[in-house]
Amino acid sequence: MIRHIVFFSVRRKEDVEAVRSGLQDLGKIPHSKHFEVTLNTKVDLFSNAIDVVVYAEFEDEAALAAYRAHPIYADTTSKVKPLRELRYSADVVAAA
Repeated sequence: MIRHIVFFSVRRKEDVEAVRSGLQDLGKIPHSKHFEVTLNTKVDLFSNAIDVVVYAEFEDEAALAAYRAHPIYADTTSKVKPLRELRYSADVVAAA
């Protein structure tokens, strides 16, 4: 299983909800086993730069690749990208 985690910071605080709701469209893509979009609680002692977090689980690399190739992914990216400042992504293979 692959855990796909993406962190976003938003250029303008008034756009946080637009980014969060826009990213929720990615949950319509059928290749994930689990998908969620949440707001960062911002309780970290060192940095609260991250506004929105996407967490998804995929059966394997093929499922993740299919997710990224889906038309909803490209459409969502085109809508969200102008609103975000930073995007950090990590794909982690879950321990067996």
